[in-house]
Amino acid sequence: MPDLPYLARGIMPVETPSSVLVSSSKYLNNPRLRDWLAMILLRRNGPDLPPPAEMYEFLPILEELRDHDAIEEMFMAERRINPELDAWLSEGFYSTYSIDDFAQYAPGSLGGIFYQWITQGNYEIQITPWREPKSQLEFYNLRSGQTHDFEHILCGGGFNFMGELVPYWYRLTNVFKHIRNPELAAELSLIQIFGSLRYTVRTILHYPQVWNTCTDAIQRGMAVGKASDALFMKRLEPCFHLPLAEAREALGVRGAVDVDTDLEGAFWAERVPASALVRPELQ
Repeated sequence: MPDLPYLARGIMPVETPSSVLVSSSKYLNNPRLRDWLAMILLRRNGPDLPPPAEMYEFLPILEELRDHDAIEEMFMAERRINPELDAWLSEGFYSTYSIDDFAQYAPGSLGGIFYQWITQGNYEIQITPWREPKSQLEFYNLRSGQTHDFEHILCGGGFNFMGELVPYWYRLTNVFKHIRNPELAAELSLIQIFGSLRYTVRTILHYPQVWNTCTDAIQRGMAVGKASDALFMKRLEPCFHLPLAEAREALGVRGAVDVDTDLEGAFWAERVPASALVRPELQ
């Protein structure tokens, strides 16, 4: 019809005998994911539901949606053409350190910076219940949890809500750079893409004062991911004693820029008012 709006053209209604929502997307078909996604995209921040708790709710939903057999098959196929991944999975190395083990490292070293942030922020090293990995995906997730905080440091993302975008977007680019099968890379990136949506959408809806900080963090994370070696497959532990610049060089981390986003992260979390965003050097 000539008077049909341009954006409405091409819609083809599909009839179905179903009395409930049916889609070709398993994600859209999942009511728990639909509710969770609407909540994390649209809500304001508040002390009743800290952002980390959102991911605690999301992980079981994701597990329900995963085709674990298909993922394991993709891992095996990828290993036949990706020697680095095959060697990493064959070694199967993961750490058993505790927070106290990092007290020995000098200030300014990778381990020393980690120890400072962990103790000052009263964080825990193991953010999800530990269990022996029984599959390649479980090993990938275990090791990702162990290295996440170090990716903050190595990639230049502070330990705050705006800084969280840097390691998210490092992964969203670095994994696709070093995993040849894009479907496997996508499966390994679901936590990051869903997790990062919280910061991008809520920022522009409710906290536009730090939108530039948000996009800068995304760009910095992407730049590191595209320029760097496969950091997610590196053994970081031998570099704990090195100064940060040397650790980055040893691990093949390139393009990292350290930016202080503590104030912007605190504003995003509604811990400081917008007036606090006027930094002294800008007055």
